[in-house]
Amino acid sequence: MQHILACHDIVKTDFVRGENCSLYDSRGRRYIDFESGIWCTVLGHSHPRINRAIREQVAKVMHLGTRYPNALAEEAALDVLDVTGLRGGKCIFLSSGSEAVEFGVLIARRVTGRRLLLAFSSSYLGAYGSAGGKRADEWQLMNWSARGRSAPDDCLQGIPFARIGAFVFEPGGSGTGFVRFPPKELVEETARRVREAGGLIVANEVTTGMGRTGAWFGFQHYNIHPDIIALGKGLGNGYPVSAVAMTRGLAEQLETGGFRYAQSHQNDPLGCAVARQVIAVLREEGWIERGRAIGGDLLNKLKQLAEKRTAVKEARGRGLLLGLELHPEHLSAESAYGMLLEKGFLVGYYPAGNVLRFDPALTIDEPDIARLLVALDTTLTGARTGAA
Repeated sequence: MQHILACHDIVKTDFVRGENCSLYDSRGRRYIDFESGIWCTVLGHSHPRINRAIREQVAKVMHLGTRYPNALAEEAALDVLDVTGLRGGKCIFLSSGSEAVEFGVLIARRVTGRRLLLAFSSSYLGAYGSAGGKRADEWQLMNWSARGRSAPDDCLQGIPFARIGAFVFEPGGSGTGFVRFPPKELVEETARRVREAGGLIVANEVTTGMGRTGAWFGFQHYNIHPDIIALGKGLGNGYPVSAVAMTRGLAEQLETGGFRYAQSHQNDPLGCAVARQVIAVLREEGWIERGRAIGGDLLNKLKQLAEKRTAVKEARGRGLLLGLELHPEHLSAESAYGMLLEKGFLVGYYPAGNVLRFDPALTIDEPDIARLLVALDTTLTGARTGAA
């Protein structure tokens, strides 16, 4: 990869074929993908229905100018608004999750006239822009990890709610890789105070949406009702399409207020066709319910490993978004990742929290889960039993 910019780790460069949760390299060796690419292929690699939808739409029209959206955009919008619970609202289709979150931030500020936004400090939010930078003059960041569960009011002390335009909520703080879920009481009280002071609720569902947490969306584990929802990753099952859904009232304020926004791949028919098919497969084939069930079973087995192996500090998860935090004095997540890769498993690892992460497709075969557990047990058995 001499002509690919080296801006992150590159581990392997010869994957040539994917099928469901299996990836095959140029020598025909199989690897089981427990990351879903980068948490995108929620229905597995090369899903036949989605591939067919892509081929059929490519043969018609892939891209249109922003002035010429076709019927697919309207149909995809209706599907997104239905599953998000924002029926009667409006959508825009974009290309990436970061773009979707940044657009949600943009319109929240536009509608409220307030520049300051609130988010948990563990949130990733995006790769660029205001959401990615989280500058102190634009973002009020709340650290909930210390006392958020036992004393939510303490976390909310000193927050200038009258100046907050929106609470940008990322369920699970999942973009940072730690797989930690904010306490229900804190999330709901934060949302209540923001809304009471005239602010909005924005849900960043790029990593937690499309069934990843055992529900359609991560915010559904909390009693909150977002005004704006950003979608990405799983919405395209690997194809780069994202969406922002909003209430009808917000859409009307934007449209009557002269809001303008245009980019090259806005409401593209190909992306809309893919999004429609992903939603259809999830609706019709029961994968979210299955993911919730097998995710619960996998979490229980990871907890059993945690009880048995001293290298494990904690197992945690929700649906098929799971993490295994390791004791650094026993085993580093990077070392465990390398050993699992040698055994034919692709997992996530995050040195900052010493966490292994598992985000397989909802279509993961149960024998492959059993194989992972055996490989994990072998890897953990080889870890040091005492401090260095």
